[in-house]
Amino acid sequence: MSTAHPHDKPVKIPGPDHPITIERHPSRVVVRAGDKVVADTRAALTLREARYPVVIYVPREDVDMALLERTDHATYCPYKGDCAYFSIPSAGERGVNAVWTYEQPYAAVAPIREHLAFYPDRVDAIEELPADAISA
Repeated sequence: MSTAHPHDKPVKIPGPDHPITIERHPSRVVVRAGDKVVADTRAALTLREARYPVVIYVPREDVDMALLERTDHATYCPYKGDCAYFSIPSAGERGVNAVWTYEQPYAAVAPIREHLAFYPDRVDAIEELPADAISA
């Protein structure tokens, strides 16, 4: 019988060859999908990882969770941990697994806990507005 624990996954620490930085995003971020505002925050985080595109993470409290539906889809990142997904039903087929979150992120990326990220091509818009912009 194997003694390997099912959660024995490789864990990697960000470093010079694979840097990860997380900073407070300077702008107000509004995410729209399926003709609805899914998220509106002034407290987003910007995650830069190696050569990947920049990812904006929105605090869960600033997301309309009623518009999201958890899916069974899951992935794993050796730098960030287990990743869970949500769909945006109002966005139709395009909105399937459009949102991801690391609910128990590794220590190196702990600030993204309780935050959600959106695939830009699966939502209508991820708008970056001046932080003092008034809602239209």
